[in-house]
Amino acid sequence: MNDDTPEGELTLRTLAMPRDVNGNGDIFGGWVLSQMDIAAGMIAGERANGRVTTVALDAMKFIRPVKIGDVLCIYGRVVRVGRTSMRIEIEAWVKRNRIGVREKVTEAMFTFVAIDEDGRPRPVPEAA
Repeated sequence: MNDDTPEGELTLRTLAMPRDVNGNGDIFGGWVLSQMDIAAGMIAGERANGRVTTVALDAMKFIRPVKIGDVLCIYGRVVRVGRTSMRIEIEAWVKRNRIGVREKVTEAMFTFVAIDEDGRPRPVPEAA
């Protein structure tokens, strides 16, 4: 993870809205985290070719606040695949005021497990 350019694929973009602010006028960290989890789940589900569930979140580090009007851009990539689990590296960047400077705002490592229809772990298929 670096602070100059995003690593991974752009997976999700969304606009930070006034309904998502905390008492200080910044966007809630929980809102940012949920966007990251959505993006990580999309990456994990594609790699697992099916249903997945979040089982862990490691080393989340908030670097800068997200403001109303910022475009939140979530980048991610698979960094490890086990028998039933995957680790997904996620970076969140913003474009200030929809068009401004791009800045990294947070990063985290998510662990997902591939699950079957009954919610039990299943093997992650070999990469195509």
